[in-house]
Amino acid sequence: ILNKFMDEESADVVFEVGSKSKQGENTCKKAKIAPIMFYAHRLILKDGAPILAQFCKQGQEEDPCQVSITDVDPDIFQQALHYVYGGKVSDKSFLSNAKDFIDAADKYGIVSLKLEAEVFYVKSTILDIDNILDNLLYAESKNCALLKEAVMDFILKNGDGILGKVSFEDVPGSIVADLLAAVGRSKREDDVSNDPTGDLNTMRVDALRRMVSEKGLDVDGSREV
Repeated sequence: ILNKFMDEESADVVFEVGSKSKQGENTCKKAKIAPIMFYAHRLILKDGAPILAQFCKQGQEEDPCQVSITDVDPDIFQQALHYVYGGKVSDKSFLSNAKDFIDAADKYGIVSLKLEAEVFYVKSTILDIDNILDNLLYAESKNCALLKEAVMDFILKNGDGILGKVSFEDVPGSIVADLLAAVGRSKREDDVSNDPTGDLNTMRVDALRRMVSEKGLDVDGSREV
C-alpha cells in the first residue's frame, strides 16, 4: 500500500491543503498561499481514515474527486496521510506536534494515529495547576482517555493544592465517572492492570487498551469499547 502513496496516476482523490490567506510581516496585504496537492485512493482511505474518505461523496462527478482542506497544516496532513498508507511518524515529529496529530487524527478517524500521538502528548506534557483544566477539557472533547487519566491522577495527588485555586464549574458531568474510577484505583493495594479479572471501570487505560487489542477488538480511545 505504501507504494501507492502520492501516486498521481492511480489516485482517484486529490486533496488541496493549505489554501488560506496569510498576512505578511510589516504589511496590511494578505498573500494567498497556493495549496499543496495530495493524491489518494478512496479504498485505502475508507479503511484507514473513514471520515476523510467521506469528504468525497458517492456520485461526485469529478474524476479524480477534488477536496479542499484549509484547517490542517499541510505538513501534518502529509504525515497523517503517509501513516494511513502504512508509513511511520518519527518520535521527534510526534513530540513536536502531538496535539496537532491528535486533532487531525480525531477529525479524520485515524484511530491508531490518535492513540500513538496521545501517548507522546501525555509523556511530554508537564501537568500543573495552570493547565490541568485545559487538558481535562481537551481530553474530554477529543475522547483521549489516557490524557484524562493522567489529569485525574494529578488531581488526586495534588488535591489540597488544587482546592480553591481551580474552578471545575464548567466541567461536564460525565467526567465525574472518570474521577470515581481514579479514586477506585488509588484505593487498591495492587494495580488492577495486573489482574485480568479486575474491574474494567477502574482498570488503567493502557492495560484496558492492551486487553482489547489482544481480543482483536477496535479501540476508539475511550473506556467505552
